[in-house]
Amino acid sequence: MDTNGDSRHIRYAADEKPPTPLAFGLGLQLALLTIAGIVLTPSIVIRAAGEGDPYLSWAAFAVVAVSGISTIIQAVRVGRFGAGYVLLMGTSGAFIAVSIAAITAGGPALLATLVVVSSLIQFLLATHLVWVRRIFTPTVAGTVIMLIAVTVMPIVFGLLEEVPDDAHQLASPLSAAATIAVIVCIALAATGVWRLWAPVIGVVAGSVIGWMFGIYDTERVVQAAWIGLPKGGWPGFDLDFGPAFWSLLPAFVIVTLVGAIETIGDSMAIQHVSWRKRRAVDYRAVEGAVAADGLGNMLSGLLGTVPNTTYSTSISVTELTGVASRRVGVAVGLIFLAMALLPKSLAAILAIPGPVVAAYATVLLSTLFVVGMRMVVQDGLDYRKGVVVGISFWIGVGFQNGVIYPEFFAEFARGLFQNGMTAGGASAILLTVLLDVTKPRRRRMEVVALDESALGPMSAFLRQFAMSNGWGAAMAQRLDAVGEETLLTLLENQTGERSRNLRLSVSREDGGAILEFVVASGEEINLEDRISRLGEHTTGTSLGHEASLRLLRHLASSVHHQQYHDTEVVTVKVKAPEPH
Repeated sequence: MDTNGDSRHIRYAADEKPPTPLAFGLGLQLALLTIAGIVLTPSIVIRAAGEGDPYLSWAAFAVVAVSGISTIIQAVRVGRFGAGYVLLMGTSGAFIAVSIAAITAGGPALLATLVVVSSLIQFLLATHLVWVRRIFTPTVAGTVIMLIAVTVMPIVFGLLEEVPDDAHQLASPLSAAATIAVIVCIALAATGVWRLWAPVIGVVAGSVIGWMFGIYDTERVVQAAWIGLPKGGWPGFDLDFGPAFWSLLPAFVIVTLVGAIETIGDSMAIQHVSWRKRRAVDYRAVEGAVAADGLGNMLSGLLGTVPNTTYSTSISVTELTGVASRRVGVAVGLIFLAMALLPKSLAAILAIPGPVVAAYATVLLSTLFVVGMRMVVQDGLDYRKGVVVGISFWIGVGFQNGVIYPEFFAEFARGLFQNGMTAGGASAILLTVLLDVTKPRRRRMEVVALDESALGPMSAFLRQFAMSNGWGAAMAQRLDAVGEETLLTLLENQTGERSRNLRLSVSREDGGAILEFVVASGEEINLEDRISRLGEHTTGTSLGHEASLRLLRHLASSVHHQQYHDTEVVTVKVKAPEPH
């Protein structure tokens, strides 16, 4: 609960319209920052899987076009698709390992089928986000992200040898070393916007060294057309649904869920930097971001290329420039679509030598590993979560390296657990469910109609809970007051005549109680925002309600209000009074 109401250096908020030249200028900056990473990911996948240049050209075109379409949808918010913020979409390093496995096992057609089928899970998640929030936690996502780096790094190191046979023996090590050295030096020494440009400058420096040794594929750039579609064609679908499909599908589903969790984090972060005063997170925008992510993945599958996800680069640039206008997101999307139709610009990226790609990917995956660590730590790494992360991570490493009963698991479930991300991710999910089940039992009550008649039963329910936990009259009165003020505030907020149901659950945790109110969603103003703005504007008609909010703020240690399209959840933490 943020009560500071802090002002931010925002030149143009999300709903404001900067001049078109400014919007396209910032859009071009964002596009240049991310286009190399967007194109290099399919390059890593397709080179490692042994596919040829025609498919690589098609995949690069398709992925840039999809990134443009999905970035625009994220910005303009079409129905329930899109966050309504500047969220760039591009290829995800999380899909590198499973995409290589799919192309190796069944070619680009199998990849396309797996991407389309697994994208459906994101549409399901977007409409049921409220119900899975306790399972697909940052702890689970962080564990799988760390395993992604472990899985992919051996493949990346193989690209160091991808040079012509007649190349100088120093061509690979010098171009790779130059790439990493420039990226690391700029990232460590620079500040502000220059730090964002570190990967781009590093890749350019490595490519120049490669060109000097003759390993930069200038012939590809010369032969590419200035405008038009790629020579390679659509790979189609693999509809046999054979053993390869079923063995890889769980891995794709898990990585898709991880990508969705990353999108959830990015869509929450962009909201914090897009307004002049901090607002509580609007989970309807989060649901829209996940739905748009799923649409982007489905389009990627339909066009036969690797999946995409949100890029956190847009958050950094928004915070640096103070321009959060949706117009910038639309500008980036249009620039991506234009770049997709410029084969020579994409060929200049695809011509980058393998050692430079390997160096760039090493930095990318190292950063990804740290992102996973940070997600785990920020979720609150207590003893129980530490057990979940440690066991799941090393199970994933063991299965990835084939050292956990390979004679059995190589055949079990069609080799499902030979993939480290699948094994580690499944372990993290199962252990998280077990952790949730073993927490102190929640007590629940249902209210058919959300109105003042619920106050009596709720009071009795909360007082009984306090007494059964040995807290005494003081805590019983505090829980009763918190429940009453929260319920009255929800009633005051609701609009229309529609009857809403309430489910109240309460459990003991950390020397206090956690109350969770789950009701059918309306068009209410967020309680966190109202509490943070207490005293800004008080009128005669709002005095009583403000007094209720002040009392709630005084009694509760924290209040979190999550608003979804169909449901809203108010979580209130209450500490037990100190004994006299």
